[in-house]
Amino acid sequence: MTVPGSTNPTVLGQLTLTRFLNEAGLQPIGDNLFLETPASGPPQDGLAAIDGYGTIQQGSLEQANVDPVIEISNLIAAQRAYEMNSKVITAADEMLKTTANIQ
Repeated sequence: MTVPGSTNPTVLGQLTLTRFLNEAGLQPIGDNLFLETPASGPPQDGLAAIDGYGTIQQGSLEQANVDPVIEISNLIAAQRAYEMNSKVITAADEMLKTTANIQ
């Protein structure tokens, strides 16, 4: 960053990233937030792009991990399966009624 009154760029700070030895041991508390637990191990802070801590990209957006087309297809399949099961139950109920009326 260039500080007012100076022509040379100045480093004002460094972003750090935190990782855990066992990410699965973190306790989810909602809204994509997690708490440290004894199972997760202590937090390890490091600089981006050093020692496998990953990188930070300015101006980029994280993509969703859901494919809307696949999810809509799965929803349609689930609705059809529900309808089919409902019709099977209705047919079985009608057959039991018919059987009960025969005696």
